[in-house]
Amino acid sequence: MEQLKKEIGLLGGISILAGIMIGSGIFALGSIVLKQVGFSLGLSLLAWLVGGIITLFSALTYAELGTMFPETGGYYVYLKKAYGRKVAFLSGLTSFVLSGSGSIAFLALVFSEVLSMVLPTASFIRWIALLIVVLLTALHFFGIKLGATVQKVFLVAKVLPMIVIIVLGLFLGSEPIDLSLGFDQSANVFKLFSMVGFGVVVTLLAYEGWTNLNVVAGEMKDVKRDLPRALSISSLFVMGIYLLFIIAIYRMIDFPTLAMLSEAEAYLPMVAMATNYGQAGLTFVLIAVLISIFGALSGSVMVFPRVYYAMANDDTFFKSFKKTHPKYKTPYVAIIASGVMAAILLLFNLTQLLTF
Repeated sequence: MEQLKKEIGLLGGISILAGIMIGSGIFALGSIVLKQVGFSLGLSLLAWLVGGIITLFSALTYAELGTMFPETGGYYVYLKKAYGRKVAFLSGLTSFVLSGSGSIAFLALVFSEVLSMVLPTASFIRWIALLIVVLLTALHFFGIKLGATVQKVFLVAKVLPMIVIIVLGLFLGSEPIDLSLGFDQSANVFKLFSMVGFGVVVTLLAYEGWTNLNVVAGEMKDVKRDLPRALSISSLFVMGIYLLFIIAIYRMIDFPTLAMLSEAEAYLPMVAMATNYGQAGLTFVLIAVLISIFGALSGSVMVFPRVYYAMANDDTFFKSFKKTHPKYKTPYVAIIASGVMAAILLLFNLTQLLTF
């Protein structure tokens, strides 16, 4: 078995994981969460908090698995240990044909769609998405250290605009926030738990991505020490940023407007910044979304091929996928194949990819 370079430290691990977790979800799902909890600001924040706690506990469980089996491949390795090679193979094959490659294609298309709101590129959406997939595939061809560095840069780049919005909302926003857990008094306890439960499910989509660091566990310098720390720190960091971000948005929009926008499932950060700071505010949010999506997309292009590499080393996938580049020590065949599969899936639109 050809070995991959152990180039990822604690900061690199945090950057990869948090960089994948913070994508477009926090910008798009706030109104849906608020709608699910009956337009109660307090219950919506509770939903975001519970979603973060569930993510943290799940990440700690994954940290245990990662230290027990510190190998490249993540969930593929764990499924193989628990249920055998057939189940693990089916999961990995699904990732290659659809879920992993489909996620890359989906994020690339969303990036291109958002870019068309900033620049006149609406006629070239699929071509821009293809260009992004090709560029990131080439980038991660040249080594895990370079990929981790890119993740560090884009984590900082995506968090800074969020911090700006948090500061603007918390300190310059004028709307009071009712943090009581008030809700429709006619609702019974079961309905209350149901509302919060569905709200939590929506938040988990924004927290998604916490499983991906384990996929590159075999490339961490000190996996037994750094993997649990990276998982814990990333989960807590993302939860804190999300809660402050949602509170900041609530401070910028009056409650009747919030309820109306949430009923229409509008993008609250865009409305909040556009209302308070005009076109400049809207453009600022769109650029922040682009940076967030790009960071999540880069992380996805980095980690998914490692699953196919692990499968090839188990002789359950194409043998060529186990090849590593003699200089860069990356599973370059798996990386290229993943990019090609994602490019093929770009033939479908966003709705079709979600339906699949």
